[in-house]
Amino acid sequence: MSQSTSRCGQQHPYALEELGWTEEHDAAFSKYTGPYVPGRVACRQKTVWDVLVDGGSVTAGISGALRKLGRFPAVGDFVVLLDQPEAGTSTIVDILPQKTRFARGTPGREGADQVIAANIDTVFIVTATGRDLNARRIERYLAVAHASGARPVIVINKSDLADDPATLADEIVSVSPGIPVIPISAVSGEGVDRLDPYLSPRTTIALIGSSGVGKSTLINRLMGRPVQDTSDIRDYDGKGRHTTTVRQLFILAGGALMIDNPGLREVGIGKASAGIADTFPEILELAEGCRFSDCRHEQEPGCAVQAAVAAGTLSAARLDSFQRLMRELAFERDKAEIGLVQLEKKRWKGIAKLAKDLEKTRGK
Repeated sequence: MSQSTSRCGQQHPYALEELGWTEEHDAAFSKYTGPYVPGRVACRQKTVWDVLVDGGSVTAGISGALRKLGRFPAVGDFVVLLDQPEAGTSTIVDILPQKTRFARGTPGREGADQVIAANIDTVFIVTATGRDLNARRIERYLAVAHASGARPVIVINKSDLADDPATLADEIVSVSPGIPVIPISAVSGEGVDRLDPYLSPRTTIALIGSSGVGKSTLINRLMGRPVQDTSDIRDYDGKGRHTTTVRQLFILAGGALMIDNPGLREVGIGKASAGIADTFPEILELAEGCRFSDCRHEQEPGCAVQAAVAAGTLSAARLDSFQRLMRELAFERDKAEIGLVQLEKKRWKGIAKLAKDLEKTRGK
């Protein structure tokens, strides 16, 4: 197979099995015979993808069929490559079934989700001491993470800058029942070893979070060398600038695979309905005691959720966040349905035009 140096700067001497390839992938790939090879997407650069294969990496485009279907590989996808050594090119012709997919809602009338990473086992939701440490933002990240099928872990970076590091996790634990919350300092290395249980060989971890929270610094710490540029959160507005500009998969020394992502200023809830239940389990449990099965937990009589707020066993802010995300989810669903209607109209318009052209042909 024609191989090239990765545009993302990766040197890759690994076997495919070390990249997370499983028997399920073997079965999915078995229908391909001839000049086809499997690989895993390491990063995307505009119109080409860097793909890791056995013992190396290649730069590949995608087939016209995939482009026409709007199927674009995400970082972490396992793909099928058509190798054309005589032309010195490789082309992605298929995307193998995804075990998990991390996606967020995107602006637009069709309500389509943007896939951030695929085939991930764990999502590190990275936040930082200061303004970014926000329970409402964490709830939003958790909803999307739960919907992906991957396991979320909350990482609070820059713990060494906190006045009282021991209490850093308190507010976040209250809105993330059952989710590990790990304070660390990626700069000093303090607490980073607590991430080791989630960094097993051949498992894939995706990093998400705002710009400037230290995702790239954490990657550099775990890699043991600088592989990503870094920047700090600005003091005057608590925001950072994007130093990571492409999604990229790294292979850590211990054998885990980690996907770094550009900072997300906004996280659309998309179609993450499955993630809402896992993010607010106590509200869903309380809702079983409501008088009406379709209770919206607003002003309805016999609402067990509102009763819990009145009794002080559920915070009003927590309920408000739940209701806000549910309204956003309903909006995204309606937007998606409108998009489907528009797509259906466009499809039938094309069919009608084809039928009219056929009639003209027969009449000649």
